[in-house]
Amino acid sequence: MQDQQAQLSWRDGDVPVSDRFDDPYFSLEDGLAETRHVFLSGNDLPARFRDGFQIAELGFGTGLNCLATLAAWRAAGAPGRLRYTTFEAFPMAEAEARRALAAFPSLAEEAELLLSAWDRLAGGPQDIADGMTVEVVTGDARETLPRWTGRADAWFLDGFSPAKNPELWEPALMQAVHAHTAPGGTAATYTAAGFVRRGLAAAGFAVTRVPGYGRKRHMTRATRP
Repeated sequence: MQDQQAQLSWRDGDVPVSDRFDDPYFSLEDGLAETRHVFLSGNDLPARFRDGFQIAELGFGTGLNCLATLAAWRAAGAPGRLRYTTFEAFPMAEAEARRALAAFPSLAEEAELLLSAWDRLAGGPQDIADGMTVEVVTGDARETLPRWTGRADAWFLDGFSPAKNPELWEPALMQAVHAHTAPGGTAATYTAAGFVRRGLAAAGFAVTRVPGYGRKRHMTRATRP
């Protein structure tokens, strides 16, 4: 993947931290457990998986959410195809992603499947495994998402902290998320920031605040009626 590359440092050994946003890419406690709680359970997955299911994501980062999804899809044994489209302004180099994902040995097989396609992900949907295709749309999501022709059944809203990366949580972008959500579709995010919830509600989502992961008391779930 080309475009502006992520600039990062490492904390506690192999936890990547964005230099640009001064924020870790995943929870310092247990990034995989947080992903499963926030993005999978937050969208009622894997129970909703079906042929043609479309997941979209703001903020690809290390690809951890994608890996957790792939593992859940494979374990569920759902028939057909799962599509995963993710929007990322500052893609991470494959070597850095490999170092970060090594922290999750239970996903080693899925990680190798994703990493082997890493440099092709921005060139269009890539078949990863078992009917799951992944595409990374690079660039500013405020520009790229409105041009996307898809509609997601589930959104992973996983930008950096709204206080540090407000651009990815602007009301206009939440409107674009809503416009690209199928009826009955859902969205989930680790943040419960008031302006994020208000932006989702103003866009037309039914918004609820639910228990978060670890030390985060609350997170946000949203549904398009």
